Amino acid sequence: MSFRGPSPQPAELRGVRYLFTDVDDTLTTGGRLLPQTFQALWDLHNAGVSVIPVTGGSAGWCEHMVRAWPVAAAIGESGAFLMTTKGNTAQIQFWEDEVLQARRQQHHLEAVRPLLGGFRFAHDQRLRVADVAIDIVGKARSDVEELAQRIREIGGTVAVSSVHINTWIGEYNKQTMSERLLAEWGIRGQAITDTVSFVGDSRNDAPMFAMVTKSFGVANIIPVLEYLPAAPRWVSTGEAGLGFVDIARIIIASRKA
Repeated sequence: MSFRGPSPQPAELRGVRYLFTDVDDTLTTGGRLLPQTFQALWDLHNAGVSVIPVTGGSAGWCEHMVRAWPVAAAIGESGAFLMTTKGNTAQIQFWEDEVLQARRQQHHLEAVRPLLGGFRFAHDQRLRVADVAIDIVGKARSDVEELAQRIREIGGTVAVSSVHINTWIGEYNKQTMSERLLAEWGIRGQAITDTVSFVGDSRNDAPMFAMVTKSFGVANIIPVLEYLPAAPRWVSTGEAGLGFVDIARIIIASRKA
């Protein structure tokens, strides 16, 4: 296990009980969940660490996560909802009223469509319940930034990840829904500092880096560090899902120290 710069010390991570994590290019590697990364999720679960994916991914993806992965909950579409399971049933809690968020999504989808140019909506748009996602893989950064700015000018909130522009109408993001979930679990203030960690890889993770003191980036975050208003405290030398494996191991080892 190695890190870019100083490595985290066991005493700093011993109290971690909750690990929030991005998904695309943080858990996944080249779009795939590697077996060792999936095992790391189980190892964290078995060590008593609750894992919560917090992602721009769709409701469809999040339902799979909470039903099939060893996770405590999933926050999807950049904070639009919180998903959990009860028995064999997925339950969803929206940031605001479900009907309101669906109506806003439909209006925003139609407003964004004329702006796309050479871009296209994400393949899982039909599985989304609140936001609009645009595929940016292979696109020039300048073109992505230009489209993001045009969406902001029509009133959309925008978050740029390694794979998508996610955009929505509403006053929420990854951080606000994570704080709501933690508050429901009775975790506030100093308890967040002491017991919560986060792993991310991209610009849309900046609100989480600002919220969580014990924060990590996987190595593929390095090219965008200069664009982050808040950066991770530690960066692994491993990329994507393999970097996550190293982070999981050091958290588990610190709990045993």
